Amino acid sequence: MDWKRRNLRFTSNFPKLNKAKAKNLFKIAAIASLFILTLSFTNIPTNAETEIKTVYHVYINQQYIGTVSDKEIIEKLADEKIHNAQNQYGNDQIDISNDITYIPEQVFRPVTDNNDAVQKALDILTVKAEAAGIFINDKPIVYVQNEQDANNVIENLKLHYVSRKDLAAIKLQQPLPPLKKNQSRILDVSLGEKVSIQNEEVDPNEILTVDQAVDYLLKGTLMEKKYTVKDGDVLGQIAEDHHLKQKQLLKMNPGIKEDSLKIGQKLKVTAYNPLVHVIVQRESYKVEKVPYKKEVIQDKSMFKGDTKVKQKGHNGKSAITYVVTEENGNVTKKDVKKEDVIQKPVTNIVVKGTKVVPSRGSGTFAWPTNGGYISSTMGYRWGQLHKGIDIARPSDRTIKAADNGVVVSAGWDNGGYGNMIEIDHRNGYVTIYGHLSSINVSVGQTVSKGANIGVMGATGDSTGIHLHFEVHKNGSLKNPLDYLR
Repeated sequence: MDWKRRNLRFTSNFPKLNKAKAKNLFKIAAIASLFILTLSFTNIPTNAETEIKTVYHVYINQQYIGTVSDKEIIEKLADEKIHNAQNQYGNDQIDISNDITYIPEQVFRPVTDNNDAVQKALDILTVKAEAAGIFINDKPIVYVQNEQDANNVIENLKLHYVSRKDLAAIKLQQPLPPLKKNQSRILDVSLGEKVSIQNEEVDPNEILTVDQAVDYLLKGTLMEKKYTVKDGDVLGQIAEDHHLKQKQLLKMNPGIKEDSLKIGQKLKVTAYNPLVHVIVQRESYKVEKVPYKKEVIQDKSMFKGDTKVKQKGHNGKSAITYVVTEENGNVTKKDVKKEDVIQKPVTNIVVKGTKVVPSRGSGTFAWPTNGGYISSTMGYRWGQLHKGIDIARPSDRTIKAADNGVVVSAGWDNGGYGNMIEIDHRNGYVTIYGHLSSINVSVGQTVSKGANIGVMGATGDSTGIHLHFEVHKNGSLKNPLDYLR
């Protein structure tokens, strides 16, 4: 409604009178008129004094601001204020927000102060604009220029997290075909809060563009919260992640320094608190690996430390349809809608020995290879003492411990033995295994008679692939052939 039409408020309200009172008032009025007429003839004024003029007492919001000679003075001022505001805000739907009342008075000698009234009106008059308010849970949050803009804001909130194509497909509500492997689609997009639109008249400064309104609703206001320091955190990154400068973060946390951060420490930070939450439901179809389970069987007949694979594990496959719920881009829920097993996983079964391996030897030595023959005996050859026997050409190259004991050396020997293992049998006997291509035990490990300790090779000073085997008793070299059984 035009402010001029709205402000035509001045009316005269006379009470209804009965006939007796009306007759008396008429008599009084007649006498008063005769008296005035008599005065007029006895005291004739000049022409200027006989001219009756109208002045206007101006009230804005029921507050008296002055008397003007012409109400157009105030009306022109109000029109200018409206025009300037329309140009400033680019909005034609702007009007005066105040109630302006004119009370006319006819006088012989008018007393007015137009300038004073105009100045007071300038200080009081304000403008308002028609706008569409976006209400969240029945509370006004933002204003945009019109209802179309308000609807665009709501749509753009959703488009912030889904494509226009997906949003259009949801609105069509057509039957959905089965998903293919690694395919996904949007099932629904909604707002977590009750959102409504209402037309209101507001200060033009409160009206936002569509983009500004979307940004404000998604970010909301900055609120203080606590952050727990994690391993690898630095002050600068913590500040940046929470929309702060490092100086601001230090000011919020007196006594904190870069080198004083501790894991688990609580820091005051700020974080945006969204005013609206966009909820997206996605459906996805994936063929996923189903990890196999692991099972360990204890076997008292096997030495502790020995293991064997009874059944090798294999992963399975399942076709799974998920329904994922996201809130402002963050996954809040993930449900399995349907699962079809393509291939069942096979459990990996390992048998583990529990029998304690005695570290003390029995005093008799088993053949340290799987078969083979003695290619060189203990004794002098080429002018030097050959301290043990050489065994070559076994059925496989596995080297075995000749008796129970503890590994006291396992590695490279610079004295010509190459890769060498030394086992102390804790009964005065020590055995040595030389020229190995690889070693399967470590120093300190307890081994049982016949345990796999390495692989036959030709490392060090060797003329070919073979095992050099020695036996020592109480520090003295012995002939292995006297002890092997």
